[in-house]
Amino acid sequence: MVRKGTFVTTLLAVLAFSGQVFAATGMKLEPAGNDVDNIVSLQRGARNFMNYCSGCHSARYVRFNSVARGLGLSEDQVIENLMFNAEKTFETIHASMPAEDAARWFGQAPPDLSLMSRARGTDYIYNFLKGFYLDPDSPTGVDNLVLAGTSMPHVLWELQGYQRAVFAEDGQQGMVFEHFEPFSAGSLSAEEFDTFVRDTVNFMEYIAEPVRSTRRKLGVWVLMFLTVFLVISSMLKKQIWKDVS
Repeated sequence: MVRKGTFVTTLLAVLAFSGQVFAATGMKLEPAGNDVDNIVSLQRGARNFMNYCSGCHSARYVRFNSVARGLGLSEDQVIENLMFNAEKTFETIHASMPAEDAARWFGQAPPDLSLMSRARGTDYIYNFLKGFYLDPDSPTGVDNLVLAGTSMPHVLWELQGYQRAVFAEDGQQGMVFEHFEPFSAGSLSAEEFDTFVRDTVNFMEYIAEPVRSTRRKLGVWVLMFLTVFLVISSMLKKQIWKDVS
């Protein structure tokens, strides 16, 4: 696997805003539509995360061997395709960039992403990663529809390309976002980029709670057992008390 790039700044801006509306527009977030039971999507998401996120961001609560077991990967596959900055599979995911350097360059070290999806939700991250648009007044040349004034550059520009945001004047709300219009094409189509981001968000949701699928499957069996036990208990009660007047 070729390491295509890394997030050169931080998703810390994501922590600054929560809720289910765009900060600048009042529009509802587009659903991510991810599925943490889709193993193939999670495998692609792990690839995306390690290629584009792990340069600056850690996931200290996640071990490579746990990812291998959960995603149906062999140890050799994990070593070859995911372990860019680790030596042993029992190690956790650490950022390649030293925290001291990141703090000096960006003002503070990029946050750990282990629990980011639980903190802000997958819909927020999905729309944030898709929401960059050209802004000549921004130091990075772009702004973000979800988080206005973000200091994070559009690190996925080579995949998505660049887009402009079209706003319209609203007497009550001020400037309201209407739509994006493409400025330059990326290496992926719009549909392919959506899938790329969705897979990445899917993996981030998975690492926030790796036992979720197992817990749900176990819960189904527990409910089935309790249902059967209730029926048997009711029948036994009737049998024991049938002769009692």
